[in-house]
Amino acid sequence: MIDEPFVCEHCGRKIEPLGYTARDHCPYCLYSKHVDILPGDRSNPCKGLLQPIGIEKFKNTYKIIYRCERCKQLHKNIMAQDDDMDLIIELSKEN
Repeated sequence: MIDEPFVCEHCGRKIEPLGYTARDHCPYCLYSKHVDILPGDRSNPCKGLLQPIGIEKFKNTYKIIYRCERCKQLHKNIMAQDDDMDLIIELSKEN
């Protein structure tokens, strides 16, 4: 599992590692990048931006639903503790 800092390609902010699992999306704009095949492996060749399009309940938390802007594949990531809750709420209204 790779948990490393990155610069968000959507909003341009510097993102620090999550610390408890692999950071897989920006906590400020919720965008992600299509880089993983298995969580944290960074081995997907697509590398397209994953646009957040919805939210779904998952156990005691939520998953962000994404559509890849390059290959159009749907993808889901568990929300992080430091995600912008206002954006999570907005996404929940779109479902």
